[in-house]
Amino acid sequence: MNSTLSENNFDIKLKEHYKLYVPLKDKILFESELHKSGIKYYADINEQPFGDSIRYFLLDSDMHNVDRIIIEHEIVANTESNQIGDFKDEKKVMKLYVAVAGAVIGIIILIALIGKIVN
Repeated sequence: MNSTLSENNFDIKLKEHYKLYVPLKDKILFESELHKSGIKYYADINEQPFGDSIRYFLLDSDMHNVDRIIIEHEIVANTESNQIGDFKDEKKVMKLYVAVAGAVIGIIILIALIGKIVN
């Protein structure tokens, strides 16, 4: 049995690794190339939510070889990263908060003035 099979490499998750998401349509090609290059990986479909890509755990030391495979075979793969918010949207939300706060303060002042006039 080949030592690069996914089932035999659970320990990759315990070493310095990165996660790579590969589309299902490229699964066979990608895994075949990993086997040819002797690159160990771990991918367990049972741990993943249903989706259109498979999460692979690969050693940091194999990153250059994996990049070569992805480029040569034109596989569109993504790494796991934190999403960065759109600052323009955040400005719009902040303006909305300021406008609402200003309106509430204005209404409170108006009520206080009307209360003084009536009494």
